[in-house]
Amino acid sequence: MKIAVIRQRYNPFGGAERFVERALGALAQEGAEVTLITRSWEGAELREGFRTLICDPAGSGRVARDRGFAQCVQTAMENGDFDITQAHERIPGCMIFRAGDGVHAAWLDRLRRVRGPLGRLGLSLSPYHRYVLDAERAMFAHPDLRAVICNSRLIRDEIVHYYGVAADKLHVIYNGVDLDTFHPRLAAEHRQGMRAANDIDADVPLFLFVGSGFERKGVPQLLAAFARLRDRRARLVIVGADRKLAAMRTLACKLGIGERTLFTGPLQDVKPWYGAADVFVLPTLYDPCPNAALEALACGLPVITSTACGAAELIEAGASGEIVHAADIGALAAAMEALGAGSTSRRRAARAAVEQLSLGAMAQQLLALYRTLSCP
Repeated sequence: MKIAVIRQRYNPFGGAERFVERALGALAQEGAEVTLITRSWEGAELREGFRTLICDPAGSGRVARDRGFAQCVQTAMENGDFDITQAHERIPGCMIFRAGDGVHAAWLDRLRRVRGPLGRLGLSLSPYHRYVLDAERAMFAHPDLRAVICNSRLIRDEIVHYYGVAADKLHVIYNGVDLDTFHPRLAAEHRQGMRAANDIDADVPLFLFVGSGFERKGVPQLLAAFARLRDRRARLVIVGADRKLAAMRTLACKLGIGERTLFTGPLQDVKPWYGAADVFVLPTLYDPCPNAALEALACGLPVITSTACGAAELIEAGASGEIVHAADIGALAAAMEALGAGSTSRRRAARAAVEQLSLGAMAQQLLALYRTLSCP
C-alpha cells in the first residue's frame, strides 16, 4: 500500500510532528510504502526506507507560504501514484485529513471568549485566520475527502458542530504512545538524581507542565493556581518554548513563586522530568489530544487537565487525575492540592488509562481504515 503523509514542516518540540514520526515508523513496520510530503523535515529521525518529497514554493508571509504549500501538495497528489493521501494540514482534495491540530473555528471561538474587544477585532481582521478558516471549510466540503481521523471525541464532535461532516466519515483514533519508553520505571531511574540536581527534596510535591504555546495551554492560569497552594515547599517545572517565556517568568515573580518555579525552555528529552514529577498539569484552553499528557499517564503520573482537552476523555477523575474548567483557578488549585501528595493507586490508574494506546495498536487502526478506503 502506497501512502502519502503530508505535514508542512518539522518542529522538534511539536506534538503533531512527533505523532507523524511515530506513525511513519509504525506503518513501515506493517509493510506500508510511505512518502512524506513536506516543506522541510530537517533534523527529524526518519527511518530508512522512507521517501521524502519536498514541496517548498517561495512565498512572502505566512499566508502566501501556506497557500503555496497547499497548491504544491495538490499537484503532487494529482501526479503521484498513491493509494492513500493523508494530510496533517488543511489541504482541500486530500483523501484523509487527520485533525491533529483541532478545529480552527472552535479555537477562534474559545479565544474570543478570553480576549477583550480589541483582541476580538484583531482575530476577525487577521488575514491568517481568514485563510485557515477558508481552507478548513473548503477541505471539509471537498468531494474527495473520504475520512477524517480525530484524535479525540472532542474533535469529532466539533467537526460535526461547525461543518456538518457525516458521522460515517469521522474516525476516532487516539495518538499512540511508546509504552516501553514512557514507563513508570522512569521514576526509579530519574527521580532521585533530578531532584538532587535541582535542590528538590524527595517528599516535596513536584508539578510538571510540558508544552509550547503558553497562552493556549494555560500557563498563566497554572501559575495563578500554583501560587494558591498551601504547601509552600511545592515546586513547579515548566518545560517548553514560547515567545512569552520572559513574561511568564516575570508573572511567576509577581505572584511570589519565582523561586519555586523552574522554566527549563525546550528540551529534546523530557523523560527525566516525567520520572522526577508527582503530577502532570495542563490546564489548556484548547488541545485536541496532547502527546505530553498521554506520555505522562504512561509514566504513571496522574494528569490534571481541562474540559477543553481531548485527553480528558481518558482520565477517571479522582483516580488517574482530575478535570477542571481552564479558567477556574480555584478548582485547578484544589485539584493540585488533592493530587500533590502522590499515591501508588493513582500512578497505577494513570498507566492503565493508556495501556491500550500502543504505537502498534494505532498502526493497526490506521491500516484498517486505509484498507477500507482503498477497496474499490
